[in-house]
Amino acid sequence: MSILFLKTPSTGSFVRPSGYTFPTGLTFGASGAPLSVDYLVVAGGGGGGAFVGGGGGAGGFLTASGFSASQGTPYSVTVGSGGPGAPYQTGQATNGNNSAFGPSVTATGGGGGGNGATGTPTNAYGRSGGSGGGAAYDGSTNVGGGTPSQGNNGGTGLNSGSNNGGGGGGASGVGGNGTSNSGGAGTASPYSGSPVTYAGGGGGAADLSGAAGTGGSSPVGGNGGGARGASGTATGGEPNTGGGGGGQAISPGASGKNGGSGVVIIRYSGAQAAAGGNYSSSGGYSIHRFTGDSTFSANNTGYFIN
Repeated sequence: MSILFLKTPSTGSFVRPSGYTFPTGLTFGASGAPLSVDYLVVAGGGGGGAFVGGGGGAGGFLTASGFSASQGTPYSVTVGSGGPGAPYQTGQATNGNNSAFGPSVTATGGGGGGNGATGTPTNAYGRSGGSGGGAAYDGSTNVGGGTPSQGNNGGTGLNSGSNNGGGGGGASGVGGNGTSNSGGAGTASPYSGSPVTYAGGGGGAADLSGAAGTGGSSPVGGNGGGARGASGTATGGEPNTGGGGGGQAISPGASGKNGGSGVVIIRYSGAQAAAGGNYSSSGGYSIHRFTGDSTFSANNTGYFIN
């Protein structure tokens, strides 16, 4: 036999036959187990040096699977911009900016490359970062250091007849020294739906008698290539890959090239169950790709009688 409930106008409550009452209405809230996600967080790449400058270091590269995202909890997402290249004869190249997913996952921006003609010896040094920047031709062994588990060191400069700057470090390789001045190799990730290589180091520059360095994992690393000679032009890091900027050669007034901006990608198995970023699906995964600051939130919710 079914149990009847009577609504009493005076109290706005339902009355059970035994006399117990409970308030009417619904509560909207989170429900369900945490959503297990994979993430890729890449910081902005460092800028390249000038006047036979070192290549910029790649942005820090962090990836993991099985991260538990609580239902209904917004996780902040920060996407770091690339660092500007070194001005001609003044100062160092600038480090890239950090990228982050939530409060506990932060990738460090790539280190800037050394500048070879400032009159200040320390400006020729590579700067430390996610991956370190390469030293300029007169920066010797003063390379930028990489952050453990995120990247590698930059390469040393070569002060000789070829005057080569070292390459910037990459996610999976140390930057080449002045003899090769290539950028360190990046690392591939399938999280966007197909394998893409991120965080390649920028190539170092060369004087007239040297060969310009290539970017790490060129041409797919998002990295910048170095320049050669009086008329050579370096290339910058590709946007949303965290690649380091290329070092500029001896072109009068020419600055080093900028590092590429970073990216954050979050994926999980099955149909869409979260909000944030640019959504797509591939191979049975839901993918959220962030190219700017935003939030990610697993959005399984429910209504509850109170």
